[in-house]
Amino acid sequence: RDAETVETELMLADLESSGRRLDQASKKAKAGDKEARLLAELLEPAVAALSEGKPARVVTPTDHEKRRAFQRLGLITAKPMLYVLNVDEGSAATGNAHSKAAAARATRLGSEAVTISAAIEAEIAQLKDPAERKDFLETLGLEEPGLNRFIRAGYALLHLVTFFTAGPKESRAWTVTQGDSAPEAAGVIHTDFERGFIRAETIAYDDYVKCGGEQGAKEAGKMRQEGKDYIVQDGDVMLFRFNV
Repeated sequence: RDAETVETELMLADLESSGRRLDQASKKAKAGDKEARLLAELLEPAVAALSEGKPARVVTPTDHEKRRAFQRLGLITAKPMLYVLNVDEGSAATGNAHSKAAAARATRLGSEAVTISAAIEAEIAQLKDPAERKDFLETLGLEEPGLNRFIRAGYALLHLVTFFTAGPKESRAWTVTQGDSAPEAAGVIHTDFERGFIRAETIAYDDYVKCGGEQGAKEAGKMRQEGKDYIVQDGDVMLFRFNV
């Protein structure tokens, strides 16, 4: 009930603002304004969805560039939404009637839901020994902490992937958007890397672990030379070559 009230208010606010913008864009588009025509193409399905009582996120484009343009519209209900459903310890593994009903509603509205038990997460946080954590989770019928599922769901909703850089001094994880190219990933580390990009020496995460690191992956022929058109995959271990 509370979720419905909040979502309805947000949809009404979006409908009012996007309706005005669509009217203005449509008028300019008829006069030959190309940017206005593109704006109208993005707003039309959003206004239609909002008029039917659906959040704008249900019509988010799947195309990488169009999705970015859609996000720049600033519609509140176009933003990803994640329901975190807190249940008692006994319901942590399977959920309960209330969490299942809320999860079903989230799915209908293009959102995601994660069921966790805050009480269990608090207990896990007190256990420093990984073996103790594992045993504790197994007694509850869980394979991993709810926090792990929450993080993965957040990344999926935001269309994010992780790549790694690894060297003798440090190893780091970097976050980029799904569909980003190797030069764009290099630019996350430093803009000079993107401007002077030559290639990316890339190893898939599973190959990196299986082969015992970079040298083993090289010897097994698992290191690839990727160019400017390469799309970064989740878990890639990358070394960028660039001109200064």
